[in-house]
Amino acid sequence: MKLILFDIDGTILNSDGAGRTAVHAAVREYLQLPHDPPAIRFDGKTDPQIIRELFEAAGANGHDLDAAITEVGGRYVRHLERALAADAHEVRLLPGVSTLLDAVEARADAVLGLLTGNVVDGARLKLQAAGITFDRFRVGAFGSDHADRTALPPIAAERAAPHMGRRPHGDDIVIVGDTPADMTCGRALGARAIGVATGRYSAADLAAAGAWAVFPTFEDTHAVLDAVWG
Repeated sequence: MKLILFDIDGTILNSDGAGRTAVHAAVREYLQLPHDPPAIRFDGKTDPQIIRELFEAAGANGHDLDAAITEVGGRYVRHLERALAADAHEVRLLPGVSTLLDAVEARADAVLGLLTGNVVDGARLKLQAAGITFDRFRVGAFGSDHADRTALPPIAAERAAPHMGRRPHGDDIVIVGDTPADMTCGRALGARAIGVATGRYSAADLAAAGAWAVFPTFEDTHAVLDAVWG
């Protein structure tokens, strides 16, 4: 049996910048900035890591960052919910994702899960906006569980144990994502990584990070399943 863990942003869906807009608003509001904090790259990072880096970029190092990250995280979710409810951003599923999720979910030898830097409430909101039911994912590890992405695969494996009858390891775990961080975060467990070039990184970038297989999109469902179980 395989534990298949999908990233969200750039892998399952594109949120049209909703997350970036919401976290900038939350940091700006908390720090009472007259403008957005300096730009940083978000790809492959957890929400708490992003908030910490935005504070540092804004020169707000004197704050109690742990307490601030918790507070800003809550504000971020509220801003995200409002932005999505107002249809300010066009959230869309990426090519082939719906069919691939259905195919994995239908298999008796698979546990469908999430591994994402999103805090759990943010993940739920984004998936809902894209028409994906959050509860279909039987296992999840989120940025709200740990700020370090490499800590998330062991959390997901532990949570999968009741569903699989054992704690999965090695290529029993497959991490599916669109960034080099997705490709590398499960190495300590020997997890297999499948890349998709629907985010901001190229197929070459993902291959260089050690992907078992890389796809331009997930439209070829059978090829992706062959890579997962091959």
